[in-house]
Amino acid sequence: MPDPVRIDDHALDNLRYIREAMERSAAFTSIPGWGGVVIGATALAATAIAGQTEPRWWMIVWLAEAVVAAAVGVISMVLKARRAQTPFMSGAARRFFVSYSAPLIAGALLTWGIAAAGRYELLPGLWLLLYGTAFVSSGAFSIRVIPVMGVCFMVLGCAALLVPFPVGNWLMGAGFGGLHLIFGFLIARSYGG
Repeated sequence: MPDPVRIDDHALDNLRYIREAMERSAAFTSIPGWGGVVIGATALAATAIAGQTEPRWWMIVWLAEAVVAAAVGVISMVLKARRAQTPFMSGAARRFFVSYSAPLIAGALLTWGIAAAGRYELLPGLWLLLYGTAFVSSGAFSIRVIPVMGVCFMVLGCAALLVPFPVGNWLMGAGFGGLHLIFGFLIARSYGG
């Protein structure tokens, strides 16, 4: 005859199941509104600087801006999570980052190929579209405004594919600068910083 299951083992299994179900249903809420505002401001500066350069240096300015924006984003997310006393790498956060990073990795690889071919005029549309895609896909695991922001980036990306290269730079500024400012203020006001 098999050993009987102890009631406390059964209760622990139930609690584990409930905890995992809650993690799966939770939203990642540590999107930094004020960090988005800072990212928007640095992107507006990059727009002005990049607009004064030839295409290869234009790309380098925007890649440097991407590094600055990533650093600001990570630091402000960690700080917001600490203030809210929420685990930064919960199940919802992991799902958010997996779905967010896939389009960005694709963008990095495509950037390398496009730059090697000297087709810099394709980069504004590509970057805006894939960045928007990252927010649309990761928005399923975050606050409601995130996929809306992603769609706005995608609309600008579509437009950037249809305009001359210098106008694409201004659309980059409208997206990475303007949209980050607008949605950053909205997130800061509505979602606690």
